[in-house]
Amino acid sequence: MVLDTAEITMAAREIMNSIGVGEKYATNTITQVYRTGNNIGIDANALKNTIAEFEEDLKDETGKDIKIPIDEEGAEVLLVPPSADFFAIPHIESMFGYAKVFYKAGISYTLSSYASEAANFGMFIGSYTNTKEINKRIWEEAKRLKVKRVIIGECGHAWRAAYNYSNTMNGPFDFLDPKYPQPSHICDFTLGLIRDVVIKIDKSANDDKVVTYHDPCNVARASRKGSQPGDQFSIPRDLIKSVCNNFVDMQEGAIKAKTFCCGAGAGLLTDEIMQTRINGVIPRMQAFKEVVDKNNVNFFATICAICKTQFYAMFPLYGFERDWVGGIHQLVSAAIVL
Repeated sequence: MVLDTAEITMAAREIMNSIGVGEKYATNTITQVYRTGNNIGIDANALKNTIAEFEEDLKDETGKDIKIPIDEEGAEVLLVPPSADFFAIPHIESMFGYAKVFYKAGISYTLSSYASEAANFGMFIGSYTNTKEINKRIWEEAKRLKVKRVIIGECGHAWRAAYNYSNTMNGPFDFLDPKYPQPSHICDFTLGLIRDVVIKIDKSANDDKVVTYHDPCNVARASRKGSQPGDQFSIPRDLIKSVCNNFVDMQEGAIKAKTFCCGAGAGLLTDEIMQTRINGVIPRMQAFKEVVDKNNVNFFATICAICKTQFYAMFPLYGFERDWVGGIHQLVSAAIVL
């Protein structure tokens, strides 16, 4: 008999939540989502102002008018990133990468101020009702904005909630293009464009980096990606290799389905339990140190907002540079030929 400890934990959390002793950080975050559409409480006007600043930054960097549309009806794609991509380093760099990919591919897309992110803390408190309602707003917006497909950004538990639960909780999505009935992951989307030579890449732009990859738990162990079993492992690595010349995996037993947790998932990303986070990240830091010492790795890529935030805080405590942490689309952003 195999026991799914994650499901057991979720059931225990649901019981706790039902009697009013749910985890404070996750519960407060859910309140923010219902109030503003995202985990950090950014209202629509503030979000649009932030995006306008991003467009100016992209113009300054590239000389191109790269737009990040929001609330535009009739676009082909509804892009739903994590909220950290709007305000935090290094997450913003991945947002720039998404924008450059859509710009160069000539594919119309939009963000939504009502469903500005896919993160789903209902899952963290084991609440079916909250998980469903938070997920539902994405599909309501997809229908209202008349898009053909939905693409999720670099966020581990957002991907798990969207991929695993969307159809059973809020589907079927018969208003979407039948070629894309499920949510797609931004890495799968971008890799396809590179393989089809829709966008061109200069890998040498990342030659200052020796890259390794951290598999987020919610992608590696709790969901899938792509069309084949194991694509959740191969797609991110293939995308990194398509934009970088120097890639090194951490040792077997510390990656893919056996990945080490970042130490801050499942609602633990709060300063109130900082020592727990510091202790929880030790196995990953040990595995990372090995490739730093042996292979001179100096960039730690991952596709989860919580993982990025955790490692960005933890790296200096373990003797690593904070700016070594980043997303895969940060690498894409540097290498894409505009």
